[in-house]
Amino acid sequence: MKQELSSSLVEGPQERYQLNWPGKREALLTANAPIAKTLRPCREESVDFDTTQNLYIEGDNLDALKLLQETYLGKVKLIYIDPPYNTGNDFIYEDDFAEDNAAYLQRSNQKDEVGNRLVANNESNGRFHSDWLTMMYTRLKLARNLLQDDGVIFISIDDGEIANLRRLCDEIFGEENFEADIAWQKRYTRSNNTVDFTTVVEHIIVYSKSESFVVNLLPRSDEADARYTNPDNDPRGPWKGASFLNPASPQERPNLCYPIQNPFTKNITNPTTNAWRRSKSEFERLASENLLYWGINRTQDVPSIKMFLSEARGLTPINFWGHEYAGNTDQGTQNLEELLGKKIFNNPKPISLIKRVLEHASQFDDLILDFFSGSATTAHTVMQLNAEDGGKRKFIMVQLPEICDKKTEAYRAGYKTIAEIGKERIRRAGQKIKQDNADKPGIDQLDVGFRVLKVDSSNMNDIYYTPDALKQGDLFNFVDNVRVDRTEEDLLFQVLLDWGVDLSLPITRETIAGLSVLFVDGNALAACFDDTGGITEDFVKQLAVRQPMRVVFRDAGFASDSVKINIEQIFKLLSPSTEIKTI
Repeated sequence: MKQELSSSLVEGPQERYQLNWPGKREALLTANAPIAKTLRPCREESVDFDTTQNLYIEGDNLDALKLLQETYLGKVKLIYIDPPYNTGNDFIYEDDFAEDNAAYLQRSNQKDEVGNRLVANNESNGRFHSDWLTMMYTRLKLARNLLQDDGVIFISIDDGEIANLRRLCDEIFGEENFEADIAWQKRYTRSNNTVDFTTVVEHIIVYSKSESFVVNLLPRSDEADARYTNPDNDPRGPWKGASFLNPASPQERPNLCYPIQNPFTKNITNPTTNAWRRSKSEFERLASENLLYWGINRTQDVPSIKMFLSEARGLTPINFWGHEYAGNTDQGTQNLEELLGKKIFNNPKPISLIKRVLEHASQFDDLILDFFSGSATTAHTVMQLNAEDGGKRKFIMVQLPEICDKKTEAYRAGYKTIAEIGKERIRRAGQKIKQDNADKPGIDQLDVGFRVLKVDSSNMNDIYYTPDALKQGDLFNFVDNVRVDRTEEDLLFQVLLDWGVDLSLPITRETIAGLSVLFVDGNALAACFDDTGGITEDFVKQLAVRQPMRVVFRDAGFASDSVKINIEQIFKLLSPSTEIKTI
């Protein structure tokens, strides 16, 4: 205000170029804050639980990204997300939301049935852009950690927040790692109902983790190859001519100025408005290898350089994706309706769009992450592309179990949450892909399963008493530190997270000395969560002979204190490299 009213410069803090908003510091703290949560497996909602390498995580994606940090740090090649566009009508996550009246929150759709915080970010909100940036900042900061050095993220967005998102990603990923702002033609017709301009494109911004990222070239098209001909019957095959003229002038590039001679007419030509593109020694080499073309009658004063089709590389991607190339919103709706029979999700992305993303930025066996999964188009596309090219790509989908409004077609069709829509789509898509490709060799080996994991509170009982508030009678409640409703597999997945072991590794169950033992990926990890006191030295010896890389026991399972003490010595003798853990 002082500066506005003053005709001279008013003293203040030194300016610097930066993106700032109310809540940015809190967003950074939120991203770094630890959580007491875990991932609980859900076999009944999964497909091929024991063998699939795909994951579907149900819960707040901020919690999920934090839980994945240890296990998937630097292991994800490609992230694609389609977050809320902040149109004023959609819900966003509010990570520090707190309110006493929980019933009111749920009734007003600010919390769903399992307590996830969702708020409608209306344009009347004084922190309309700030709240959205806070939500995105925490998640993108954590997501960057998961990318490989040559990894990349694609983010769909519309005109409303594109400027802010670009600045946000410049800060998180580095301005130098901006790769593209792709304009996707989501519609192919104009609407005369709009007041000013009809929006027919959306943005997909692309940022790499580092300079190690290399975009995949596209296969050559017939149209591109048709530009190559062979007017002089060169035995090396079709070619096209590249200009010998440099965009720079002779004054700008004097080192590329020298006389050249047409070997057929003997005319000598000096550069005038343009320098030559190649040095004199390069000109002589090209001439000696018959790589210069002087025209059909051999009378041109300046030659073309022959570029052969046999040596041509793939096509460089462009930053405009027309609807013929990458689909449109109508196709996205059709893709989903073909599987689920009704229009139960608004504006799902088309399979052809995500397919282009995968083709540009992933290889056959890469890990793909989408933490705003929605209707699970990304998972569908990964399975579809694997069926087409024999790839082994794997996916991790993350979706909040956002409640479907009772007035929607989705609710009437039996889907209570958005997550239920996504899971059912993957189930049906996997079956259809296998049916449509039944005659392809190896299609039976195609992974169309997914392991459902749900974000939940820790498996361990909360111990929140201070010593002076603890009563003697309470001690018996803490004999077993595991919550009563938790299973062996619940405990196993918490151990996998703690140890940073891949959550998609195959799991088998065996019985040793009468006790159930879970084995992860053969001998990568062995877990016995017996709580009946059945873990004896004899059992431990039989397990140690298997020489697992890691082994975990439940504290309540040891037959005696001496057994618990002796297991370390038993493993030292029989399997010295095994890591031992007790929970």
